[in-house]
Amino acid sequence: MGQDRSRAEITAAPKVLVTGGGAGFLGSHLCDALLARGGCEVVALDNLMSGHRENLTGGAMAQPGFRFVEQDVCEPFFGQFDRIYHLACPASPSAYQADPIATARICFLGTLNTLDLARATGARVLLASTSEVYGDPLVHPQSEDYLGNVNTTGPRACYDEGKRVAETLAFDYARHHGGVEVRVARIFNTYGPRMHRDDGRVVSNFVTQALEGRDITLFGGDGSQSRSFCFYSDLVDGLLRLMALDAVCGPVNLGNPEELSIAELARLIGVLTGGPSRASKIRLATGRPGPALPGHQPGAGSAWLDASGLAAGGPCPHDCPFPSGVSPPRRLSPAYRISPPRRRRVTLPRWYTRCAWCGRNSR
Repeated sequence: MGQDRSRAEITAAPKVLVTGGGAGFLGSHLCDALLARGGCEVVALDNLMSGHRENLTGGAMAQPGFRFVEQDVCEPFFGQFDRIYHLACPASPSAYQADPIATARICFLGTLNTLDLARATGARVLLASTSEVYGDPLVHPQSEDYLGNVNTTGPRACYDEGKRVAETLAFDYARHHGGVEVRVARIFNTYGPRMHRDDGRVVSNFVTQALEGRDITLFGGDGSQSRSFCFYSDLVDGLLRLMALDAVCGPVNLGNPEELSIAELARLIGVLTGGPSRASKIRLATGRPGPALPGHQPGAGSAWLDASGLAAGGPCPHDCPFPSGVSPPRRLSPAYRISPPRRRRVTLPRWYTRCAWCGRNSR
């Protein structure tokens, strides 16, 4: 399965390629979703810099239409594909700051190689970008036409600016090489199974601290600052829908427009993990951005995803025992898994909500 060649050629001519991140948190779920839909072969390409082969075992690896190639996207790769999902690049601060130069190389060279492959084969490319391209935003929420408030020299710039140049490459290829179809998704905070316990983002940090009986630490004060959190299955659904659209190239924000305060998130996690957790305060980390909340620019396309994956809003109308959209974590494991909520709200083609526990639909 694995290949260590610097120039890996994929000769099976499958339909869909998931580049870099194919064994990561979102990439592995995307592979599962593509295979579950059927009708296509899937190749996942990953150098395992931040991904884990275990994310594919028992799921995608067990499917006859799946192949895994261990390959660095910074080296050219070849094959015939109809669709390419380009997810390459570590997304957690601890991972991308561990080797910032490698992070910048992945964003530029990995995207360049992906677009070259798309140009050669006629494949449509979806670039997984990030809300971090907005930097430390001065408007709230951020719509796709907001140009951002960025720091090109800070410790997070390798990721933020890397994704900005990846977007630049995507749109330049679309403009100057007319046959290249691109879709750009700006992904906001997402959580769910296969997040690593040491991921470094707030949900996994809080859950790990609570299950280990430690105080939950709040960055930057009393926890009144708010964030939005999208469950992974809603985000993957948004990626699939955006790729399928013929009239929209983006960029399109994908995330949950409903906010939750960090203090309320800490309280919920404390309750759901079996008891109250005290909150201790630590100072704001250097270069840490302000609140990121996806807005939607009218006319940017109907691929807008609105997912209420972590809503705290009151008891279930069907008398379920927990707040809507939140399921209790079960136990701590090296690759921490958060049990899925069932309530979500997605456009395309209509709005619906589903109860977190009984699964009943309502409008």
